[in-house]
Amino acid sequence: MIRLGVNIDHVATLRQARRAIEPDPVLAALLAMLGGADGITVHLREDRRHIQDRDVRALRPVVPSRLNLEMAAVDAIADIACDVKPHEATLVPERRQELTTEGGLDVLANESGVGRIVERLRGAGVEVSLFIDPDLRQIEAARRLNANAVEIQTARYSEARTAEALTDELQLLHEATACAKGLGLHVHMGHGLNYTNVQDVAAIEGVEELNIGHSIVARAVLIGMERAVREMKEAMRDGWERRPR
Repeated sequence: MIRLGVNIDHVATLRQARRAIEPDPVLAALLAMLGGADGITVHLREDRRHIQDRDVRALRPVVPSRLNLEMAAVDAIADIACDVKPHEATLVPERRQELTTEGGLDVLANESGVGRIVERLRGAGVEVSLFIDPDLRQIEAARRLNANAVEIQTARYSEARTAEALTDELQLLHEATACAKGLGLHVHMGHGLNYTNVQDVAAIEGVEELNIGHSIVARAVLIGMERAVREMKEAMRDGWERRPR
């Protein structure tokens, strides 16, 4: 079965809106795992707009399966990652002005800097994934830098508004997955996935993990975290069962 990593950043967003102590991202992580999450994802941004250093440190001992730390390819965050040692670190692009991550990391334009951070993280025993566009050149660059995995961004697929655009974007995701698997990389996907568009992505042969946050947290506000995660797992299973056997 394909894995689900639940991104709990927006639980911290709600907490930080009041600079309060609740809702607690650690409790949200525990409830997500009770609902069937296979891992927990958090993005420790340089501006600390939601997840804080103490959240990452508190989560590490209570997430027994997969704690995935999203991070910019900068030394200050790499220092924390090498100390905390999450199961995986996903390098993402980061701009102060953005509401959420926009597009994939341009590995080709930043091979030296990204490669140095990959080397640091892997030297500390942390698996590394690169969040990239479904671009074969970026995937090949990720392989050259010795990343363990790529997380292919699904924003353009999620935002497609016509049947033709949806088909085109889905085909790119299939091609990117085949390329990455052929190079020996693990394949994850995420960004903009929700309960109505996740099935076709979960059906892609070779995709091992989906990281989903906003849609799950939004539903959790209304029906609770455990149920929201269970319903997402069911939606993913519907897609996974369509894979060739």
